[in-house]
Amino acid sequence: MSIFKKLFGQKNSDGSPSEEKSKYFPEAQLPIDERFTHNFRKNGGKFLYCENLEELNEAFDNILLENDWYEKEVFCTNEMLISKFSSYNLQFSENCHAAFFFSQCESLVADGGAILISSNQIKQRKPHELPDNFVVFATTSQLVNTIGEGLRKIKTQYQNHIPTNITAINNFERKKEDDFMTYGSSSKNLYLLLLEDL
Repeated sequence: MSIFKKLFGQKNSDGSPSEEKSKYFPEAQLPIDERFTHNFRKNGGKFLYCENLEELNEAFDNILLENDWYEKEVFCTNEMLISKFSSYNLQFSENCHAAFFFSQCESLVADGGAILISSNQIKQRKPHELPDNFVVFATTSQLVNTIGEGLRKIKTQYQNHIPTNITAINNFERKKEDDFMTYGSSSKNLYLLLLEDL
């Protein structure tokens, strides 16, 4: 390469400056919402974005229709969700053998596409004790970059009474039994209802 090209930069055939990047130059990172969506879907999750409450109710109704969950028993411990979705003719209980688990979450982790939950949602139960089907209601303000950021958010939000049993769920599709990377984790069929609140 000549000294002039080094000084003035190399140009493409159309005269525009060429943008050669070093292989050591860090890649541009996607925005947090796009990273979460990409990683969440890669993990096998089903993602439903809702701009308002009307779209949220329609999406929830479609999930119930798709899975034939009307008039079924639902594992739910959240009083706000129970009152908000009481018109759907569901039987809310704390039975682990219900058709699906309906809950909120603590955070949505972009880097791993995971859902961070705690004893506020699942009490002292382990994920493998819960129903295989999850429907999680979350808002865009719950997006965080890393699990560490999600844990800091929990610590800040619940200063006087930090919840226990904090778990990140990121395996949303059945894998082969001999898959070493999912050993010890239980996969869940998960629908995420994400409401825009920013």
